Amino acid sequence: MINENKIKMVNIQQIAEKGAEIYSKIKGQYEPKENGRFLAIDVYNGDVFFGVTSVEAVEKARGSHPNEVFYVVKIGFSAAETLARLAMSHL
Repeated sequence: MINENKIKMVNIQQIAEKGAEIYSKIKGQYEPKENGRFLAIDVYNGDVFFGVTSVEAVEKARGSHPNEVFYVVKIGFSAAETLARLAMSHL
């Protein structure tokens, strides 16, 4: 189970910035072959967990780091594209 206190204390902006920085360095390993799939990135140690879905990626990440908060990215999509697609799917 995720540590609720950890989530309350974490700086989301800092995780987003560090996660994006890590992803920009490794995305060539995944794009375009794995576009549409997901990575969960532990921004504190750089561990990366791949999944077909975001849930799968996060579950793998939590298996190794149960009390961390992860940066999750959809491979081949910008954050803006991902948010726009999520918004459209809820209309």
